[in-house]
Amino acid sequence: MTTSPQLRTRTEPTRIAAIFDFDGTLIDGYSALAALADRARRGDIGPSEALKLVASGAKVAMGQAGIEDFMRTGVLALRGRPVAELDDFGRRLTRTALGGRLFPEAVRLIASHQKRGHLVVIASSALSFQVDGLAEELGVDRVVCTRLGEQGGVCTGEIDGEVLWGVAKANAVRSLAATEGIDLERSYSYANGNEDIEFLATAGHPTAVNPGSELERVANERSWAIQRFTNRPRPGASDAARTVAAYSGLLTSCCVGATVGLLNRSRRDAANLTFALGGDLSLSLAGVRLKIVGEHNLWSARPAVFIFNHQSLLDGFIALKLIRSDFTGVAKKEMGRVPILAQFAWLTNVALVDRADSQKTKATLEPVVERLRQGYSIAIAPEGTRSVTPRVGRFKKGAFHLAMQGRVPIVPIVIRNAGDLQWRGSRLIQSGQIDVAVLPPIGVEEWTRANLDDKVAGVRSLFIDALDGWDATVASVRDR
Repeated sequence: MTTSPQLRTRTEPTRIAAIFDFDGTLIDGYSALAALADRARRGDIGPSEALKLVASGAKVAMGQAGIEDFMRTGVLALRGRPVAELDDFGRRLTRTALGGRLFPEAVRLIASHQKRGHLVVIASSALSFQVDGLAEELGVDRVVCTRLGEQGGVCTGEIDGEVLWGVAKANAVRSLAATEGIDLERSYSYANGNEDIEFLATAGHPTAVNPGSELERVANERSWAIQRFTNRPRPGASDAARTVAAYSGLLTSCCVGATVGLLNRSRRDAANLTFALGGDLSLSLAGVRLKIVGEHNLWSARPAVFIFNHQSLLDGFIALKLIRSDFTGVAKKEMGRVPILAQFAWLTNVALVDRADSQKTKATLEPVVERLRQGYSIAIAPEGTRSVTPRVGRFKKGAFHLAMQGRVPIVPIVIRNAGDLQWRGSRLIQSGQIDVAVLPPIGVEEWTRANLDDKVAGVRSLFIDALDGWDATVASVRDR
């Protein structure tokens, strides 16, 4: 992804682009307000600066002059800040706030355009550090936005050029089209605000997203498409109660499992009951239902390495409910020194590994391979961390080395929408349905170090294809 390219040559307009507004179109709400709230929470804005921003924000409804006053006031407050620091702030804001405001329909729409080979562009009046993080996560090709003035890597407190709002944004898109060889007549534009009427009109296929009355009137007069994205529900008191109940259910299952394990003098019995009861009880108390296809693939080859895409803390509960028995997980050895977590790791036979030397892969994975020899399956998220968007991140190779060393198959568990009910930045769980497809086991007998990269890429593609064509995935898995 590149930002506001300045190309030297002009090319013939042959490319098709999908150009998206940002605030209110890709995300529910305004990135500037999220940034201000984050800075206020961290004590990064003094009272006088806050009053200036509030006063200038009140003028936004006045149009171009109001938005420019608001933007310039906000940028002035950033004077003297290193640009690299602001970029880090933007990435953190993406992880903690903005990713959770993405419209699911917008994510799927971007993926659809990418699949068709279209150039995906974000055009926004927002500042680059507000937009770039999500643009990178979404695989966006170009970002056209308001630029910070900088000198020697430090923000000058001024805007470089125009605030890309209204006509200025439309002109910036036309300029990008000229330098990138974009055929605007064959391209697509998406926006939600009245100020974006001219921007929408730059493309031959405009769509008004969640339009207000004025934009809807114009869209109807000009026969533009209108699309409604679902506003993301805000967690409420009932969600907090369900979340507490879900974690209480997991704690209860640990106590019951430990008791049964002591009575039977069997740690495996303790772990199996903890996991099975914990998954069932926690999800039920949270009001989360699973719609599963391919459930038979969970039992057709054991032990196995079960891998799942990772969007949410809910993924752990889902793994417990699906795999149920004779399996465990992997954690850093430091977990063994943390009270309560250490006892839980012992009870459930978690394999604790030393990740200090990533070059010694075989030695690092030996405790996990030993679990496979004992007949335990392993559940692991190859992305390593929860993703900001529903897009499947890069797969690390540990899970695949593990399958090769243990000579067991890999079973992909594709989780479609856990992030809709509990985004990675949220502590609260919302009720609803999560779709899961368990794909057939994948043998690793012919895998080698030489072809491992290709094999891992192939497995990741299975997840991407399954999520992109969910109905086809469901039909395919049911037929097997």
